[in-house]
Amino acid sequence: MPSTDIDFFRLDTLLSDEEKLIRQSVRTFVDERVNPIIIECFEEGRFPFELVPEMAKLGFFGATLPEKYGCAGASGVAYGLIAQELEMGDSGMRSFVSVQSSLCMYPIFQFGSEDQRQKWLPQMAAGNKIGCFGLTEANAGSNPSGMKTRARRVKDGWLLNGSKAWITNGTIADLAVVWAKDDQDVIRGFIVEKGTPGFKAPEVKHKLSLRASVTSELVFEDCLLPEENILPTSGGLKSPLMCLTQARYGIAWGAVGAAISCYQAAVEYAKQRVQFDRPIAGFQLTQKKLVEMLTEISKAQLISLRLGRMKDAGELEPVHVSMAKMNNVAMALECARTSRSILGANGITGDYPIMRHMCNLESVYTYEGTHEVHTLAIGKHITGLDAFV
Repeated sequence: MPSTDIDFFRLDTLLSDEEKLIRQSVRTFVDERVNPIIIECFEEGRFPFELVPEMAKLGFFGATLPEKYGCAGASGVAYGLIAQELEMGDSGMRSFVSVQSSLCMYPIFQFGSEDQRQKWLPQMAAGNKIGCFGLTEANAGSNPSGMKTRARRVKDGWLLNGSKAWITNGTIADLAVVWAKDDQDVIRGFIVEKGTPGFKAPEVKHKLSLRASVTSELVFEDCLLPEENILPTSGGLKSPLMCLTQARYGIAWGAVGAAISCYQAAVEYAKQRVQFDRPIAGFQLTQKKLVEMLTEISKAQLISLRLGRMKDAGELEPVHVSMAKMNNVAMALECARTSRSILGANGITGDYPIMRHMCNLESVYTYEGTHEVHTLAIGKHITGLDAFV
């Protein structure tokens, strides 16, 4: 009997029992708790904040960080599977977990003091504190070294001035990990707590993509931070880029989930939709589309799994993540467009997940490093020549 099974190369045999159990727990959560409400959230432009306690209980936040901080201590592959399954529901769900885990908990763990780790990580793992990551600025996107936000040392700590743009979770966050240039033009990381005088985070409205996600601006006007709020071992552009590598890793997996969701919807629809007295799945051009989608998804799955094993072995380099993010997101976007063509007019309705995924993926294609910038990063690796300058 024909199947919509997407494990064409039997990659399940390469997963541990724990990894498969984690994947199944996320899949169940998405099927039972996310899918029934996500189109309403998308249409209303709201993130389903009521699901945060459940995600925390399932160990989604900071999944790969040590158990001593209340985290799951899971493998990199397990975290990738979490991202994949969440994005099968919606990119906004994966984005929330990605920001909380890779862009907020990771820098506190990697660059923070032990006091900072003990203060923040257990609360963030439990979902009691929500974080955001402030690097991008209105005029410093692909070139983060061009940031204008400054942190000036003063008698009582650091005085922060500037703004950040397109910040996921910003308005609902309890803390922001913010990157700014110090008096010596060195990029440093700071923890800015909600309610700090001079700090505000207005939400961006009227989005047509990632609508089930909170996107904000961060504004700092003579925002005074105590000395203990600096991430002590952060220094230079490498520090925030290390965080972005962690997040891009999850995106590479997540995009596969979005592609799978679109592909499965297209297969089921094609087998049921009858034209010219037969299901359209029986026509050559439709089968060609399905075959090409399955092939590209399978290739992306192989890339993601290999990426995860390299991560767990400590062999991963940023350029590997660049290729996976670049390839997998472009693949997912093309799958969404192809799937929409199979569904015809029905493909644009909220009765199916395809148009929602397509809109979301347009943002994913650009954020955490644009497709073009990742291409040039790989080009530099191949040639030794930097095309950015």
